[in-house]
Amino acid sequence: MSLTHILALDASSQACSVALWSGTPEGHVSIVHRWALSPRQHTQKLLPMVDAVLEEAGCTLKEVDAFAYGHGPGSFTGVRVAAGIVQGLAMGANKPLLGISTLEALALQGFEEFRQQHPAVGGLQVLAALDARMGELYVAPYRVKAVNGWIIPEPLDTERVLKPDALTLPAGEYRGMGAGLNYLAEFPPSVRESIVSVNVTAEPDAHYISMLAAQHYFAGEACPPEEVQPVYLRNDVASRSTRDPLG
Repeated sequence: MSLTHILALDASSQACSVALWSGTPEGHVSIVHRWALSPRQHTQKLLPMVDAVLEEAGCTLKEVDAFAYGHGPGSFTGVRVAAGIVQGLAMGANKPLLGISTLEALALQGFEEFRQQHPAVGGLQVLAALDARMGELYVAPYRVKAVNGWIIPEPLDTERVLKPDALTLPAGEYRGMGAGLNYLAEFPPSVRESIVSVNVTAEPDAHYISMLAAQHYFAGEACPPEEVQPVYLRNDVASRSTRDPLG
């Protein structure tokens, strides 16, 4: 069976990353990946990363079956940069595109990190939270499960933008992922008590976005590039602070 290749980009935080997922509907074979912490340099970094990933994988743009990117939430500027680049690549190659939630990707990453220490784990609840600036969070809770070789984050609530002291969660214990956990002290006491571990340095990463994109691609959910739009959650993005991390 021939391999499917999915090229994923992310620039939704201070990091930027590119990954090429290669595999079949039964599971992935390999992921070639580049990641860099590069505030305000995404436009300069992403395309060279694409070239490096494709060269290492021995794959050309014509051989890519679908493209994907972290469609947000995250840095308004960074998400726009990734959207513009990946839509151009997908249109030029005449291939479909998938937009993947950055919060969902963080949830998958949280499961993978936990499984490295606990290989037998079958499921985990993860709170994915990003710093939305202006004293707010982008946040969503997930139950993440390993099913037939795939890792599937199931949302337990909608993605939201809110003040830290307004956060509520479904019952259970959570592993916290993302810079939004820097606001942990401001969470309501009941929420703080439910979070048993945190990784505040975790950033959305094309590695995990590519894994989710593969699931959605094989489910027939890829779209024409012009139909895939960024997700900001906050309606007043035009009035955001100039402290946007361009990430």
